[in-house]
Amino acid sequence: MELSGAEILWECLTREGVEVVFGYPGGANMPIYDAMLMYPVHHVLVRHEQGAAHMADGYARASGRVGVAMATSGPGATNLVTGIATAMMDSSPVVFITGQVAAHLIGGDAFQETDVTGITLPITKHNYLVTRADEIAEVVREAFYIARSGRPGPVLIDICKNAQIEKTEFVYPEEVRLPGYQPPSHAPKADLQKAVELIGRAKRPVILCGHGVVMSGAEEVLQHFAVKTHTPVTSTLLGLGAFPASHPLSLGMMGMHGEAHCNLAIQNADLLLAFGMRFDDRVTGTLTTYAPGAKKVHIEIDPSEVHKNVKVDLPLVGDLKTVLTDLVPLVDEYEHDDWLDQIAGWKAEGEARSIMAWPDDGKLYVSHLIHDLWSATGGGAIVTTDVGQHQMWTAQYYALDKPNRWITSGGAGTMGFGLPSAIGAWFAHPDDEIWTVAGDGGFQMTAAELSTAVQEGANVKIAIMNNNFLGMVRQWQEFFFEKRYSGVNMTTPDFVKLAEAHGVPARLVTAPEEVQEAIAWARNTPGPVVIEFKVEKEEAVYPMVPAGAALDQMLRRPVRS
Repeated sequence: MELSGAEILWECLTREGVEVVFGYPGGANMPIYDAMLMYPVHHVLVRHEQGAAHMADGYARASGRVGVAMATSGPGATNLVTGIATAMMDSSPVVFITGQVAAHLIGGDAFQETDVTGITLPITKHNYLVTRADEIAEVVREAFYIARSGRPGPVLIDICKNAQIEKTEFVYPEEVRLPGYQPPSHAPKADLQKAVELIGRAKRPVILCGHGVVMSGAEEVLQHFAVKTHTPVTSTLLGLGAFPASHPLSLGMMGMHGEAHCNLAIQNADLLLAFGMRFDDRVTGTLTTYAPGAKKVHIEIDPSEVHKNVKVDLPLVGDLKTVLTDLVPLVDEYEHDDWLDQIAGWKAEGEARSIMAWPDDGKLYVSHLIHDLWSATGGGAIVTTDVGQHQMWTAQYYALDKPNRWITSGGAGTMGFGLPSAIGAWFAHPDDEIWTVAGDGGFQMTAAELSTAVQEGANVKIAIMNNNFLGMVRQWQEFFFEKRYSGVNMTTPDFVKLAEAHGVPARLVTAPEEVQEAIAWARNTPGPVVIEFKVEKEEAVYPMVPAGAALDQMLRRPVRS
């Protein structure tokens, strides 16, 4: 069967099970868009290519499938870069497909020519430049396999315009043959036995639950392991939801803005079991004082992450679910009541400082309204966020019991991620309740995607936390720059009018007593909805580990007299 390169692309995408793509057409990918009309794939027209990248990312995280984003050459392709980097840092499986100028024009500075494979080489798991139609089928097959296998990640395919137009015989590759790419699965049995011995000797163990638990689908076996060994579990930002927050062994989030008792447990542990996490700087504090008395076991599928930041005593390289499944039958049952009692004491001391214990003083605190949102939704919504203070408060106060319900930018810290990722998540789960919690700064970066939500009828609810500041930067300037505010005071538009201009119903909330009714209104209003919350302007996220400090040297919320 002879097909054009563009038709071959769509044949391959449909065989990979792709049902929706997010993109923006242009001169260099016009043949692809023309051929799309013959195939049963839904195209979402974004208002900016960065929105396409984040939508595909949100779709991938919510569904567990590969997301797809498309753009034309030049500025279309470069507008994807922030989203590609976001997916790379958080190991999200997304295939990005860009148009490129004709092969004979490459290197001649043709109109809208940009070396996008060169630009994205450091921020993709792999990328391709396709110059002939007969390369497309094999490249697409490989790209999806690479994106979803091993440690997932983004793959970019840059297709020259001539390759889209040329015709060739279509042969779908049934198998992928990549001899140099063999993701590990099982860890060596001898290493498993070493882990069993370390676990047996531990008196103060802690499990560090990372994003890899979600990516490998290891939630059930993790819970089995934690219960059998009676080991408390603390989570990274992206690991939230992999272990139920309501479970008695759950400690909550660790790290820079993690729970104080989590950080104290890590620093006083004698064994850290790091499951699918990479010991990034927001988790460890200064490395020289990180968990000084603990042996460290690291289960990780990507060998390049082992010993990269923290030298561990025992690496177990392999698929997390597979390794844990092998390990569970080998370990005995243990009790660590004394250790859990000690952690409970730290937790009680932290609760005495908590803003949740404050009486109603008429001020609108983000932490309080996040708790109200959690209560109203029963903790069951898919929640996406932008990046900043509101992100940390949502992580702290929207307790998650299920995986793939928490979608946020971790490693890259990408402002503007919240709204488009929520739209992507809606395409993955159109019948689920979906909220995005945005800051006034981040929301403005991708606010144009409100029109995309309207055009698609996306049932997403948008909560904008407006304090007229770039809140997290302001907090750092307050704590470490003697409150010399520089470049953080933000004049914002009337978000209610802005939403209504896009055709989105909206409300303004200025007082605590209005919160629950506004949330109920949003939940009962079909389609996209915006609520602008005018929140306390100079509230800070606690705890906070200062840069260069040990994990247990946290700035704590003062006890309120």
